[in-house]
Amino acid sequence: MSGLRAVEEQLADVLAAARPLPAERILLADAHGRTLSEPVRAAVDIPVFDNSAMDGFAVRFADVMDAAPDAPVSLQVVADLPAGTAADPPLASGEAARIMTGSPVPSDADAIVPFEDTVGGLADSLGSISVLRAPRAVGAHVRRAGEDARTGDEVLPAGVVLGALQVAAVAACGVAEVAVSRRPRVAVISTGSELVEPGAPLRRGQIPESNSVLLAALATDAGAEVVRRASVPDEPGDLDAVLSEVTDPRSAHPADVVVFSGGVSAGAYEVVKTTLARTMTFSKVAMQPGKPQGFGRLPSGALLFGLPGNPVSAAVSFEVFVRPALLLMQGRLVRDHRVLTLPAATEWRTPPGRRQYLPVIIDRTDPSAWRVIPATSGGSHLAGGLGRAEAYAVVPAEVDAVAAGDLVDVMLIS
Repeated sequence: MSGLRAVEEQLADVLAAARPLPAERILLADAHGRTLSEPVRAAVDIPVFDNSAMDGFAVRFADVMDAAPDAPVSLQVVADLPAGTAADPPLASGEAARIMTGSPVPSDADAIVPFEDTVGGLADSLGSISVLRAPRAVGAHVRRAGEDARTGDEVLPAGVVLGALQVAAVAACGVAEVAVSRRPRVAVISTGSELVEPGAPLRRGQIPESNSVLLAALATDAGAEVVRRASVPDEPGDLDAVLSEVTDPRSAHPADVVVFSGGVSAGAYEVVKTTLARTMTFSKVAMQPGKPQGFGRLPSGALLFGLPGNPVSAAVSFEVFVRPALLLMQGRLVRDHRVLTLPAATEWRTPPGRRQYLPVIIDRTDPSAWRVIPATSGGSHLAGGLGRAEAYAVVPAEVDAVAAGDLVDVMLIS
């Protein structure tokens, strides 16, 4: 469509202006959700020492290799090894040590016989035991030191987000502090004289303000720290005052990113456009929703995003332009949402010459044949339907319409 910028062109400008944030060292206990700025290397072997994978008996394989139900092998239990013990008892031929999962394997043992492979099991595990089944080989049920990682090995690369599994891996390799990227500081400013706080009485012409709540939550999900959430009327002076406050380099936490919603379109009271005409570039992008976009950068380096005011437009615009910038600033290895290709459950219209981002629900009624159902009728103002969405169907600009059964790309957002 003539006069419209491609989505990729707009995004390229955004990413070219974004800069990685400095690193900081923090305790692992505080690192959940942060992004590694340096690789994590093992401080100890994983496992640290040879240990038992089963509750049972540490044995010499040669002693029990011929054990069978019709030819049990008797051994004398000479030691008891609970988890956490430092003992390394000697085992002569014909001797065994009772051992619990995770306990160090004696130096003289080379296999573990589980309780269930003996006559008495745990109930008769001290004194003399009878082994009914031979271990499969030397090393059976023994976790070898360093089989997962050796001291100095890279356990996690830079750019990885420290989720629950990752912080556990860091802890297991004996590391107490990690280098992570500083969280981007984000200010969210909704504009519009019609906006009032949710729950406040409404007079004619007023609506509950939801975009700042939406965008602040999305920024938090992207790893950012929201330093200010505000709503201002369509008055240039009010917007100027808030913007100066949140980006003041003398403040304790000046914003790295400011996200505006509203005030960027073609109306008579577009306060963001009026106030920041010399700082931001305002464009029309070939996408629906989200055609009007504003972007710029202050001399301080703070990025300015001007998003449309309709809630679906604001949400989509954040995913397409703001989130990638926030993730780049944190040095994330992966900055794209996971995309599935699924059939449409019904037909819907698409905008001529513009890429469509339609909020959808994934119908999982048939586990072998997931389908996509629109979450709204397509209007960019339908915030209630947006709450049901778990993905956006991304339809190329050259597609005129989607028919039931057509395969569409689905960008997961939840």
